Amino acid sequence: MFPFPFAGSPSLWIAGSLAFIIAVTILRSFISIRENQVGVVVKRFARGKSLPQGRVVAMNGEAGYQAKTLAPGLHFGYWSFQYKIEKYPMTIIEQGHLGLVIANDGAPMPVDRVLSTVVDCDYFQDGEKFMRSGGQKGRQSAVLTAGYYRINPVLFQVQRDIPITKIDSDKVGIITVLDGAPMPTGQMAAKAVDGHEDFQNPEKFIRNGGCRGLQEQIILAGSYNINPWFCEVEEHPLFEVPIGSVGVVVSFVGDDSRDISGTEFTHGNIVRRGGKGVWDEPLYPGKHPLNPRIMKIELVPTTNIVLNWASARTEAHKLDEKLSTITVRSQDGFTFNLDVSQIINIGATKAPWVISRMGSVRNLVNQVLEPIVGNYFRNSAQNYTVLDFLSRRSDRQTEAREHISRAIHEYDVQAVDTLIGDITPPPELMATLTARKIAEEQQKTFVTEQQTQKTRQELERQKALADKQKELVNSEQDVRVAEMRAKSFVEQANGESQAMARRAEGEALAKRRIGEAEGEVVAIKGRNEGEAIRAVGTAKADAYRLGVEAMGSHFGLLQIFTALAEKNIRLTPDVLVSGGSGNASDGLLALVLKNLAAGEATKPADPR
Repeated sequence: MFPFPFAGSPSLWIAGSLAFIIAVTILRSFISIRENQVGVVVKRFARGKSLPQGRVVAMNGEAGYQAKTLAPGLHFGYWSFQYKIEKYPMTIIEQGHLGLVIANDGAPMPVDRVLSTVVDCDYFQDGEKFMRSGGQKGRQSAVLTAGYYRINPVLFQVQRDIPITKIDSDKVGIITVLDGAPMPTGQMAAKAVDGHEDFQNPEKFIRNGGCRGLQEQIILAGSYNINPWFCEVEEHPLFEVPIGSVGVVVSFVGDDSRDISGTEFTHGNIVRRGGKGVWDEPLYPGKHPLNPRIMKIELVPTTNIVLNWASARTEAHKLDEKLSTITVRSQDGFTFNLDVSQIINIGATKAPWVISRMGSVRNLVNQVLEPIVGNYFRNSAQNYTVLDFLSRRSDRQTEAREHISRAIHEYDVQAVDTLIGDITPPPELMATLTARKIAEEQQKTFVTEQQTQKTRQELERQKALADKQKELVNSEQDVRVAEMRAKSFVEQANGESQAMARRAEGEALAKRRIGEAEGEVVAIKGRNEGEAIRAVGTAKADAYRLGVEAMGSHFGLLQIFTALAEKNIRLTPDVLVSGGSGNASDGLLALVLKNLAAGEATKPADPR
C-alpha cells in the first residue's frame, strides 16, 4: 500500500482519494492504438439518444457501437465509465486473392438488386462516410484487392482468401451475370456493354444498361478481380478448327439477321459475320475465342471425303458408317451386290451454304448422297447385264460419275470420282462364267503353246542358220585372211625383189667401182713394178755388161757361185760322180741347176 499522507485528517483523506480517482480516470481516458490495429468505440450510454430500430452502429452519438473507428495513435477523452474501446487487427488481403464485403448496417437494398450500390468510403475504411453516403446493407459490389485495410469489423464482414479469376492461355471465360437489369424477352444472352473493365466494375456495368444472365461477351486469358457474387465465370477451351476443315458458325444471337443468300437459295438464311444465323464467313484452321453457349460450330472437311457403300469398310471420319453394299437387279434378271466408293469435296466458301441447307455433313451424306448414289445404280443396273458390269466396269464408272456429279452439284458439293469396287454376281452365273473362262483360257493356252512351238521351230532354224553362218563367216574370214596373207607375201616378195635388185645393183655397182679401182691400182702398180723391174734389169744388165767386159766368161761363173752361197747350197756333193765326156765344172753346174729348180718349186708364190 502507498503511504497515505492525510491519514490523520478525514477530510484530507477524502480529498486525496478523490484526487487519486480523478487521476486514474484521466489516465484511463487516454487510448493507444497500435499501427496494426483498429479501435472500435462502444458508447455505454447517451442521454436522450437511443439507437434506432434495426441499426447496428451509431452515427449521431447514440449508445452502442460507433461507425467511426480510432486510427493508430493516442486518443484522449474516452472515459472508461462511458466508453469501451475494442481493438481488432487490421484486415489483410493476400496477393492473388480478393476480399468480399458484407455491410451489417446501411440503407435497405432495392428488391431488384443482388448487390449494393457502390459509395465512396475509402474502401470501407470510413464507416461513417459509408453510412452518410447512402451505403446499403448486404453484399457489396465493390471488392477489396490485395493490401491492408482498417475496417470496422462490427459494420463490415470481410470474407478473405477468395482467389482472383484466372483464365488460362488456351481458354476463354463464359460470363453469367447475377445482377443487373432483367434480360429482354426472347433473348438468350445479354448484349455486350462498354466501360465495365471486363466485368470488374459491377456498378458501371449496371449503370450502362448491362443485363443479368448469360453474356455474349467473353473474357480472354488473364487475371481478373471479378466479384464472384456479381458474376459466375466458366472456363472453356478455345475452339480449334483442324487443318483440312473449316468451321461454319451458327449463331443464336445477334442484331443483324438479314438473309444474304439470294432469292434462288430457299433452304436457309445466310447472314453477315456477327449476325443471328449461319455466318457467311467460315472459321479457317486455327484456334478461335468463341462463346459456345451462344453459337454452334459445324466442322466441314475441305479435303476430299471418301464414302464407302460397303458393309465391311468404313472410313475414319465415320460419315459412311450407316452406308452398306448396294444390291441391284440386272437386265437378265440376276441379283448381285456392288461395293461403291464416292469421293466428294466441299469448298471452304460453299461450306456455309451446305450447312444452311442440310444442317451437317452427316445429314448431307444420309439424306442426299445415300439415295442419289444407291438409286442410280439400282436404276442403271436394269439396263445392263451382269457381264456388262463385269467386263465394262470402267464404262459403268464413267456413266455413274457423270450422273452423280450433275445430281449433287445443286447441293454445292463437287463430285470428284465414282468408283465401283467388288462385284458379287450370283454363284450359278459365276460357275458358268468360270467354266467359260477356263475354256477360253485353255484355248488361249493351246494357241499360245502352238505359237510357242512355231517360235521354237523358227528359233531352231535361226539357230542352225546362225551356226552355218558362223562357219560361213569363218570361211570367209579364212579366205580373206589367205588373200591378205597372199597379198602380204606378194608385197613382201615384191619388196624383197626390189630390195634384192637394188641390192644387186648396188653390189654390182660397188664391185664394178671396186674392180675399176683395183684395176687402176693394179695397172698403176704394174706400171710401177714394170718400170722398177725394167730399171733394175737395165741396171743389172748394165752391171753384167760391165762385169762381162771386165771379167769375161768368168763373170757368169762368179754370179753362179754367189747365188749358191746365198741359197746355202752345198758346193761339194755327197757323191761325186764322174764320167762321160764332161768335166767337173759341168757336173757342178748341173747340180746347181737342180738345186735351184728344187728351190723354186718350194718357194711360196708371190701374192701379187
